[in-house]
Amino acid sequence: MKSLGLIGFGQFGQLAAGVLKTRFDVLVTDRAPEARERARELGVAFGSIEEAAARDVVVVAVPVAAMRAVIGEIAPHLKPGALVVDVGSVKVLPAQWMRELLPSHVDIVATHPLFGPQSVARDGLPGLRFVVCPIRGDRHERVAAFGRELGLAVTVTTPEEHDQEMAYVQALTHLIGRSLVNLGIPDERLATQSYQHLLELCGLIGADTFELFTAIQTQNPYAPEVVKAFVRQAEDLLEQVEKAPRPS
Repeated sequence: MKSLGLIGFGQFGQLAAGVLKTRFDVLVTDRAPEARERARELGVAFGSIEEAAARDVVVVAVPVAAMRAVIGEIAPHLKPGALVVDVGSVKVLPAQWMRELLPSHVDIVATHPLFGPQSVARDGLPGLRFVVCPIRGDRHERVAAFGRELGLAVTVTTPEEHDQEMAYVQALTHLIGRSLVNLGIPDERLATQSYQHLLELCGLIGADTFELFTAIQTQNPYAPEVVKAFVRQAEDLLEQVEKAPRPS
């Protein structure tokens, strides 16, 4: 059984540890005071970031805003032949940081699980989407195969193509959903099917951290253009409504 170091033990890190512990010897690390107890409850080892970085497979599951610093911190402790994988919600910047900061003797695969604990709790893993981006070496094929073994729908693409699509799929969706959550739209008695979909969107996004939302909006180089275009269209539509003839 290969050893795996999981750096970051937030909501997704805990989900990942629960899935991976049956296939790897998992050790997790996190600076949160409660992380050690959570690891014990989940049945995985807890250690230092240096110990996690010295494993066969190293998964970086920290917020994108903290990722560059963590990648730099683990670099001196990675052993030759190790595989480093990130699970960030954007891919261009993490891929750039890993190429730049990680030693040449490790393979690198950038990934994005397009799901979180809420989706898994509701639907299970099979059929959920998982993106794999080759960065260095050829072990992206093994990562993709592992995802398929779990029943995930795997797509292999580039970081650039990923972020271009995610500008619509994720940045725009989260902007709309977060706005509706902040608005507090009610579960109305006369809700239509379309309105029900909006409520479901709020349910999926409402538990996400503002940290994640900020990363999706600011760390994807293609997101600002798409979001600004959406806002302009909304403003234009309201202007057209204002100018429309009123019934006499």
